[in-house]
Amino acid sequence: MIKLVVTDIDGTIYSPESGIKDSVKECIKQLTNQGIIVAIATGRTYGSAKNVADRIGIKCPLICYQGGLVNSYEGEILDAKYLDEKTARKIIKDFRKRNIHLNVYVEDKLYVEDDNKYIKDYIGDKGIDYFKVESFDELDFTKLNKLLAIKYDTNFINNLIKELREKYPDIYVVKSYDYFCEIANKEATKGHAIKFLAEKYGITTDEVMAIGDQNNDIEMIETAGIGVAMGNGTEEIKCSADYITDTVENDGFVKAVKKFVL
Repeated sequence: MIKLVVTDIDGTIYSPESGIKDSVKECIKQLTNQGIIVAIATGRTYGSAKNVADRIGIKCPLICYQGGLVNSYEGEILDAKYLDEKTARKIIKDFRKRNIHLNVYVEDKLYVEDDNKYIKDYIGDKGIDYFKVESFDELDFTKLNKLLAIKYDTNFINNLIKELREKYPDIYVVKSYDYFCEIANKEATKGHAIKFLAEKYGITTDEVMAIGDQNNDIEMIETAGIGVAMGNGTEEIKCSADYITDTVENDGFVKAVKKFVL
């Protein structure tokens, strides 16, 4: 019996074309009405994740930064995995030389050195603010959530991920979108976050259903008792899933929940 449903946001319950559909909101409310815990798992900040929860109309645990932060709806930090400062500064120095755009997240705040198209496009309708600094060197990295490299070149991102994994085997590097390379603590994953929540609620991972669409969701769906890939998901996540549902535009989340939970 499924007692916890963990869902990704972008490409899973949200799309730029249709937003969060009423069918998704109603489905999630049905889950909570039946006593099933729902958690949101995303690479986004706490503020942006909470904005999504508010749009759905639920108060639920929020897994942010791929698992780097697990927050209560109210904002209490339940678990945190921060990126090593020394490693981060090496990567930043290297990326500056190569003119790779970086978003830097410290204590749930987003910082950039360049106020450019990359950050404007990234913000979109996420409902978060960002801060421009002259240099990341002036920031205190004690509580560094993650780095996000953005480049509108999928092959470049794929090669960058391979390069970073070989050079820094002790950090978590993953593609969360065609143009996004995420860099975080080794344990800052959605899979680790699911294990944390399962222990917190006194359930097993076999009693968890997880659903997502990108490679950063793979560990999550492999950890859960039932792992579902969206029809619009990557080939890699589909190969890792127990089940492939429909696309985000065709109510894939709702169909999977009705099949396995409701």
